[in-house]
Amino acid sequence: MQRQINSKEVLFFLLLMLVFSFCEAPKEEKTEVATASEEQTQADTDSEKTILFFGNSLTAGYGIDQDDSFAGLTQKRLDSLGYEYKVINGGLSGETTAGGLSRLDWFLEVEPDIFILELGGNDGLRGIKISETQSNLEGIIDKVREKYPETHIILAGMQIPPNMGQEYTAEFTKIYPEVAEKKGVTLIPFLLENVGGIPELNLPDGIHPTEEGHKIVFETIWPYIKAKIEA
Repeated sequence: MQRQINSKEVLFFLLLMLVFSFCEAPKEEKTEVATASEEQTQADTDSEKTILFFGNSLTAGYGIDQDDSFAGLTQKRLDSLGYEYKVINGGLSGETTAGGLSRLDWFLEVEPDIFILELGGNDGLRGIKISETQSNLEGIIDKVREKYPETHIILAGMQIPPNMGQEYTAEFTKIYPEVAEKKGVTLIPFLLENVGGIPELNLPDGIHPTEEGHKIVFETIWPYIKAKIEA
């Protein structure tokens, strides 16, 4: 025989349903907050700009922790000043201008807002033809400009010891101002200003800066980077 449900039981079930409905509401609210947070994170990522250091072992920070290289120090300064920039270290030990030209496409998958070109030192140490080095540097600049016309390009000038002869050394030094003028890019006259040739600021090989040397190099390049950021 079927039992009749009395009014007290009906009231109990109604109250129970009401409790469940209130328990479910916070879940929906939490989901909306999480989604909004994810969208904000994505927006922050999209707004972050990029600085690409493209060079050889000097850029890579040979012999020291990469965070202590002039590229790593640039990231630290940017963070401390609240600039939303990400530094990419595209340094490769032993790299020549020809090698840089051939591997550049991979780094251009992401648009750099500032592109700092530091190559040519290994060309000079190997006695590569001046005209070839200059052509490769121009080719790198042209390739960046072709893909990203708005990218600011900074060319880091380099000098070499007179091992290859005075004439070659003098001609090598002229490459950078000539390329900068021809291509209309910003020139850092000498990347290793106040560091190159100073034993206590370089590793035992006499070529690669120590941590202290990188600090000085960073202070040399920072005004050029800051000027582009604030342009």
